[in-house]
Amino acid sequence: MEYWDIYDKNKQKTGRTMKRNDWCLKDDEYHLTVLGVVARPDGRFLITQRVMTKAWAPGWWEVSGGAAMAGEESLDAVLREVKEETGLDVSGAQGGYMFSYHRENPGEGDNYFVDIYRFVLDFDEKDLKLQDAETLGYKLATADEIRELAAQGIFLHYDSIKDVFTL
Repeated sequence: MEYWDIYDKNKQKTGRTMKRNDWCLKDDEYHLTVLGVVARPDGRFLITQRVMTKAWAPGWWEVSGGAAMAGEESLDAVLREVKEETGLDVSGAQGGYMFSYHRENPGEGDNYFVDIYRFVLDFDEKDLKLQDAETLGYKLATADEIRELAAQGIFLHYDSIKDVFTL
């Protein structure tokens, strides 16, 4: 069973945990998620397409990310998520933490902080090992191509993270 830490409105751990996807959070309680944007020095960004079996936003495009597990720090979570979903080790890459945002969903029990990271890594496509259970495919896209996917309504979190696509 996977557990997540519960944070207060100041993004401090409360010492309590919740079961993954339990959606039991009260107002002013949050869990932590991370997004890891991987850019190449040529200005293209690695984006992945969600598998069609996903309950939420199947077939949409996104960057790697997920929830931080209980006891896991934000940086460790993003390094793990990028590695699991793409096969890339970005621990030695240029870049790092960019900014955070939060979402509040009153009455739904799903409030969360999102820490955004950007890593610049010169990698070859043969280095990619996509996680079949999560990913249908990938693209090395320009910022304009990502903006177009967002305009079509099929790129997750774009309005909240668009600043990270400027190198």
